[in-house]
Amino acid sequence: MSYRFPAEAGKLNETASLEKREDDGWVTAGGPNRAEPGLNADLDGDGVPEWIGVYRRNGDLYVMVYRWSGTNWAPASALRGYGNELNVFYAAPLTRPDRWNIVAGWHDAENGARLAIYEWTGYGLMDFGPGPARPLISGSGYGSGYAPVLVPEQAETRLPAAAVRTIPLYPITVRTIGGNLWGYIDERGQTILPPRFEYANDFQDNGLAVVETGGKQGVIDARGRFVVEPVYESVSPFSEGRAIVIDKKGFRVIDDLGHILTPNTYDYIGAYHDGRAVFYTMDAGGLSRYGYLNLAGQEAIPAQYLDATDFANGRAVVKVKEGEYALIGTDGRRLAVYNYAFVGSPGDGLLSFQQTENGKYGYIDEKGKIVIPPRFSIALPFQNGRAVVNIAEDYNNLYGLIDTTGAYIMQPEYNDISLLGEQRAAAGKALDPKRPYLGSTYALADSGSGQRLTGFDFGQITEFHEGYASVYNDRYTYWIDPSGRQAAHLPRLEGSGTMAFIGKLISANIDQRLSYYDRSGKLVWRPPVVLPLRPPYQVREVKYKPNKDYLVYYPQIEGMADPAVQKKVNRKLAELSAVKPVPADKQLDYNYTGDYAVVFFDKNLLVLELYGYNYPFGAAHGMPSRVYVHLNLANGDMYALKDLFKPGAPYTQRLTEIVKKQIATNPEYDYVFPDSKVEVKPDQLFFVNRDALHILFPPYEIAPYVAGFPTFRIPYAEIADILDTNGAFWKSFH
Repeated sequence: MSYRFPAEAGKLNETASLEKREDDGWVTAGGPNRAEPGLNADLDGDGVPEWIGVYRRNGDLYVMVYRWSGTNWAPASALRGYGNELNVFYAAPLTRPDRWNIVAGWHDAENGARLAIYEWTGYGLMDFGPGPARPLISGSGYGSGYAPVLVPEQAETRLPAAAVRTIPLYPITVRTIGGNLWGYIDERGQTILPPRFEYANDFQDNGLAVVETGGKQGVIDARGRFVVEPVYESVSPFSEGRAIVIDKKGFRVIDDLGHILTPNTYDYIGAYHDGRAVFYTMDAGGLSRYGYLNLAGQEAIPAQYLDATDFANGRAVVKVKEGEYALIGTDGRRLAVYNYAFVGSPGDGLLSFQQTENGKYGYIDEKGKIVIPPRFSIALPFQNGRAVVNIAEDYNNLYGLIDTTGAYIMQPEYNDISLLGEQRAAAGKALDPKRPYLGSTYALADSGSGQRLTGFDFGQITEFHEGYASVYNDRYTYWIDPSGRQAAHLPRLEGSGTMAFIGKLISANIDQRLSYYDRSGKLVWRPPVVLPLRPPYQVREVKYKPNKDYLVYYPQIEGMADPAVQKKVNRKLAELSAVKPVPADKQLDYNYTGDYAVVFFDKNLLVLELYGYNYPFGAAHGMPSRVYVHLNLANGDMYALKDLFKPGAPYTQRLTEIVKKQIATNPEYDYVFPDSKVEVKPDQLFFVNRDALHILFPPYEIAPYVAGFPTFRIPYAEIADILDTNGAFWKSFH
C-alpha cells in the first residue's frame, strides 16, 4: 500500500477560500508508514483507491474521503471524528478481503480515548469500531500497537468478517399521540432510528438525510446525529456536495459538513450542476438578475442576465436582453449568441426557440442555425434523439414525439407523452376528450419506432429503473418490463400508487401509505393501523376508497364501555370524515383525500383532527378542510367551544380581543389581511391541549391561501376567569 498526498488536496474543497482559524488544515497521525497527512486505500472494492485524510476545521476533526473522477479529486464523504486529537490513522482490510477499512484512534481530554473502525457504505463512512474503553489495544493510549481487531458485530456473532455488512436505512412514518412521526428502519424492518422527526427524507449517497423537527429542517447522519442543526425553513437534497438552505433572510449554500459557504443571502439559488448553481437577486423595482455560484459559494458569474438555465455538459442558456440569448460556458464566456424571442435549454445539441414573441416553437442547433422550423405550441428539450411536442392551439392537447429532423415518431394525437428511458414512452389518452384536464390513461410505447406496446391500461407509468417500471390501474400497482408484460417475480399490491427500488428493498407508496417489501414481494414493514391510548382504549384506522379519485382514512374508537355509545361515536366520526356514498365507476370532476391525526389524549379526552383536501381537476389548487373532535371516551360526549366556558360568559368577545391583540403585536402574523374582519364565532375551529386553547381560521378568511389555517395559541391563564373548571369538558382532561 503506497501513500500519496495529492497536490489537489489543498484545493479539493473550494471552502478553502473561506476564512480559517490558524490551526485549520490537514492532520497527520501515527500508524504504519505514516509520514503523509493522508492515505490511499480502496474503500469500495472497485479497484481504484480513494484518498482519505483528517481535516481540522474550527477545532473539530473530520475524516474526509475523496474519489478520483479521472480528471480531478471530488469529495465523497465527510464524517466528524470523536475527539480533538488523532493518535493513530491507517488502513487495513478488517471486514472484507476485497476492500479496506480506516482505523482511527481519537482522543480528547473530556472523553478520553476512542477507537473507530470505518467502513465504506452506500451512505459514506460509518463507524463500526468498539468505541471507548474497549480492551482491543495493547499498551497505553493509542500510541503503540494494536491487538487483533474484530468489528463488534463480528465478535458477537462469530460471523466471518466478510459477512459483517452495513445495513442501509429506510424512512418510515407512524401515527402517534400528538401527530405522525418519522424514523428509519433497516432492510429487515427493524427500527434503527425511532420515530421522532416531523418528516424524514431518504438517505442520500453522501450518507446524509434531510429531516424536520420543531418546524425546522436539518441534516442527520446514519446514526441520527445532526450534521446540520434543524434551524432552516428548508434544506434541499445535496447536489455535488452542496445543499441549498432557506432561512428568513433568504437562500444560502452549505456543504455536507454544515458550513455556510455563501457570505450573502440570495432571493433564489438552484441546485448545482457542473459545479455551478443559478442564483438571482431582485432589486427594489422587482427586477431579477441571474448569475451563477461556484462550489465555494462565490459568484463565479455575476448577476447580469434576465434569465438563466442550469448547466449541462458545461453549457447553459442565458437571456442577455429582450430578443437576445447566449450559450455560455462555466466561466461565463459566450459560445454563441441567438437573436430570437426565446431560446430554451440545450438537449442533444438542439435548443427550442421562438422567432417572434408568442410565436410557434422550433429547434436550432448550438450555432443558431434553424434545424426544425417553428410549428409547435410546445417544444420540450431533446433526450436521446427524441423530443415531446404539442401542436394544439387551445386548451386541448395534441402531443407527439419527433426525431432530430422533426419527423413524427408518434403522431400528435395524445393528451400527453413522457419519456421513460429504456427507449420507452408513456402515451396518454384523455379520460374525457372534452375535458382533457381530468387526466389520462396511459399506454407503453416504443420511442424508437412509435409503436404502442400495450393498451391504455395504466393510470401512471414511472421511468424505468433496473429494467422495470412501476404502473397502476384501477385495482393494483405492479411492475412491467420494457415489453409491457407484468413482472411476475416482483410484488403486485392492491391500490394505486408507485413502487421504487431502494437498496435491497422495494418502497411502496400506495394509496398514501408507505410500506416496504423485499424483491420477492414479502412484506418487510408497513405502518400499524391501531394506536393504543390507555387500556382499554385504542384508535383503529379504517380505509374508505369507493372511487379511484376518492380516498379517506378515518378513525374508529375501540374499548368504550358501552357498545351502543361506541357505535354511535364511530358513525359520527365516519360522517365527519366525509365517508359518504360515492359512485364507483363514475369519473369524478374532483379528487378528494381525507385523513386524521391524534392531536391530544389525557385522562378521558381524545382530540382528533380530521383533515381533507378537495382538488377540482383543472384548478390552480384545491381547498383544504379541517374538523376537530373533542371526545370524552368515558361517555361518548363531543364538546363544542362553548362547553369550555362558564354559562353566559362572553367568550367569543374575549377570544376575539386576544386574537386581534396577537395580530397587532406579533410579527408572526404580518400575513393577515390588514382589512380583514377578525371575529371568533361560537362554531369557530379550535382544539385544546394540556396548556392552551388554539383558535384557527380557514384559508382566505383572514389571510391568503398560502398561509393555511392561521392558528392562535391562548394559554388558559389568559382566560382563567371565564373557564368553567367545574364543567364536564374541563374535567375530562383535568
